[in-house]
Parts: sequence; structure tokens; C-alpha cells
Amino acid sequence: MRTPPIVSRQEWQAAWEELLVKEKELTRAKDAMAAARRRMPWTEVDRDYRFDGPDGPVDLLGLFDGRRQLIVYRAFLEPGVHGWPDHACVGCSMVADQVAHLAHLNARDTTLVFASRAPQPDIARVKARMGWMMPWYTILDDFDTDFGVAEYHGTNAFIRDGDRVFRTYFVNNRGDEAMGGTWSYLDITALGRQETWEDSPEDYPQTPPYEWWHWHDDYPARQPSA
Repeated sequence: MRTPPIVSRQEWQAAWEELLVKEKELTRAKDAMAAARRRMPWTEVDRDYRFDGPDGPVDLLGLFDGRRQLIVYRAFLEPGVHGWPDHACVGCSMVADQVAHLAHLNARDTTLVFASRAPQPDIARVKARMGWMMPWYTILDDFDTDFGVAEYHGTNAFIRDGDRVFRTYFVNNRGDEAMGGTWSYLDITALGRQETWEDSPEDYPQTPPYEWWHWHDDYPARQPSA
């Protein structure tokens, strides 16, 4: 293994500060990209998609669990996938392993779910084996085909206005590699992190940063969105 140069502490500090300038440029570029996502047009979902869940059948609106935003990761856990019946596919399992505590997303009026074609008993069994806690539903119709995730994984973002549901964004391929953290999920949603420093359209919900942050077992009780 050919290593980089070995330098003094002072030279290392100078090299780090030089690279930090580029890292800050990248951070600002990511913020600008998230701001552009919040200005993406929406497209209405005009089909009644059906899923099976641990509590029985549910439609797409039901996946929101009363919240305003929904993120759906299409995971490959089903017959024919490498690892079946003991595992989901390796890549989807790595994504699942990275998911942060959902209380933080929920506090921003956002629900995250996984969806596959495996029956619920198999999903429950694999979740228990792997220690996964996210809601995980069975796809019963053409949801995966209609939203670009029939053959490969992908993450779709939705928002609702009452009973109307809109698709707002989609990431797949290497875009899914960044998913798992609270901030990465919020940055692909229509409303973003909902903090006052963000460049968002007028009248978007925003609160000061840090103020809404809580320990995951100490968030205030949530009132369902209208």
C-alpha cells in the first residue's frame, strides 16, 4: 500500500484547512440542491395503491400514518432475491442497517416506510432477525412498477394535502447510498428540514434549528396533520 506523504503536525493542519475550503463549498452545493428539490413540481398520485401491513390492508394514504410527508424505500425482500428466505438483498440490508431512529423524522411530520413483495410473516421474521424497527409493508399491485422500483431499489418521497397525495422526489442507484440519516431523508422531501436557515419557498413550515431537537424518547406528543 502506497501511503500519502508523512508530514509534520503543522503541515497536516495546513493541508486540512485547504481541503476544508472545498468541503464547505460542497456543503453549500448540497444545500442549494436541497433548495432546488423543494421547488420541484409535484405530480398527483391518481391510483389507489394497496399494501399489506402488520395490522392488515392499507392504501398509500394510510402509509403516511397521519403525517404530512411520506418516504418509501423499495427493498428487495422476496422470493428470487439473493438471500431469500433468510435475508433481504445485501444492498437493501445495508440501507436498512443505516436507518436512524424514526422519532426524529416523525417530529418533522414525516413517515419513513420500507416496502417489498414478501408476505408479512416473512418480513416480520427477517426484521426480527436483523433488529430492524421501521414499518415494512407488502406491495400488492403495480406500485413498484409505477414508481421506478420494479427491478432495482429506490426511494420515493410523497406529500399529502388532505386526502390528495403527490409524488415530490425520487432517488435511486448511488443516491440511495446517502440515505439512512435523518438529515439525508429530510433533504429529499418537499418541505426539507423545515428550519429557518433553509432557502425554501414562501410560507413553508420552518422553526429555528436546535429548538425542535429532542432525545428520541422525549418528543412532544404529535398531533396528526389535517
